[in-house]
Amino acid sequence: MKKTVSSSGPPLLNEKPLYATGLGAAYVGDSRLLLRELPAASVNLVVTSPPFALHFKKEYGNEDQSDYIPWFLEFAREVQRVLAEDGSFVIDLGGAYEPGRPTRSLYHFKLLISLVEDLGFYLAQEFYWHNPGKMPAPAEWVTVRRIRVKDSVNCLWWLSKTPNPKADNRKVLVPYSRDMERLIKKGYRAKQRPSGHNVTEKWGRDQGGAICSNLIVQGNNDSNGSYLKLCGQAGLKPHPARFPPQLPEFFVNFLTDEGDLVLDIFAGSNTTGAACERLRRRWLAFELERRYLDAGSLRFPKFVAELGIVESKGSTPDGQFPLPLRRTKH
Repeated sequence: MKKTVSSSGPPLLNEKPLYATGLGAAYVGDSRLLLRELPAASVNLVVTSPPFALHFKKEYGNEDQSDYIPWFLEFAREVQRVLAEDGSFVIDLGGAYEPGRPTRSLYHFKLLISLVEDLGFYLAQEFYWHNPGKMPAPAEWVTVRRIRVKDSVNCLWWLSKTPNPKADNRKVLVPYSRDMERLIKKGYRAKQRPSGHNVTEKWGRDQGGAICSNLIVQGNNDSNGSYLKLCGQAGLKPHPARFPPQLPEFFVNFLTDEGDLVLDIFAGSNTTGAACERLRRRWLAFELERRYLDAGSLRFPKFVAELGIVESKGSTPDGQFPLPLRRTKH
C-alpha cells in the first residue's frame, strides 16, 4: 500500500530514506520507480538537472543523443502525473555538439517539443543560465582549431501542467539600477516612449526591486565552498557535475510557497534539497548513485557534526539549516 504525503513533515515512501529531516527525505533508487509511489497531483515543483546527452561518457552516466528523448520521457510521464494542477517542471539542460563535427545537436530543443506536443506540458517560459567561468569545450573546436567560441549557456525549460502555474515574480526581485533609483527619487512624468509604449507615472513607484530577466548569471566554481572541503575531510567523493544552489533557490522562491513540496529526480549531491531546507519547503531527493547522495548529506550541518568534522577556515558556508536531522539505519 502506498504511503501518503504529509503536509507537515517529510513525504513517506515505501522504501527507507538514506537520510531525512523534518522537511524532507533523500532516497536511493531509480526515479522512474520511486515516482510511482507518490500520489497524483502531490508535488508543487520538480526542478532537476539530468545527465546531458554529451558525446563523451561521464562517470555519473549519460544517454546517447539518439536515445535521449525516449529515455527522458519515461521520467517525464510520471512527473506529469505527480504534479499539482498549478505545479511546474524545471529542467536544466546543457547543449552538445554532434559526434565528430563542429555542429550543434538539437537534442534539447527536440526534447522540449516532445514534452509539449507528445506529453501535453506547457512551456511557461524559457530561461538561460550563463556561467561565466565555464571551461572552453569541446577543446578540438574551441582551443585547438579555434573555429568555435566557448559555450557558456544552459537552457532552463520552465514547463507547467496547465497554462497557469503558481508563480510570483515579486519573490525574485533584483536591486534597482542607479538610474532607476534616481528616477524613483525624482519622480517620473507619464509619456510615450520612443518604442511607442505609453508609460504612466506608476513606472516611477518604488516596488521594492526590479523585475528580473530570464537570464540567470551565476558562476559554478565552488572550490572554496564547504561541500568540497567537507567531502575531502570525510573521504567521500563529490559529485563531478553539481549545479550552483542559486539555481534551485531561484525557482523554489519564484514558483512555490513555504510548506510546498519540491522534488529533484536527478538529485546528485542534493543541492536542491539543501536549498529547500533553508527556504522552509518540503523536499524529496531521488538519486540512483548512493555515493553522490551520501556525500550530499554534508550539505546539512547536523550530519557533519555526527561525523565529528570541523569545517575548514576560509570556506564558504553552503547555508544554515535550523531543523534537527536524523539519519536512518540500514
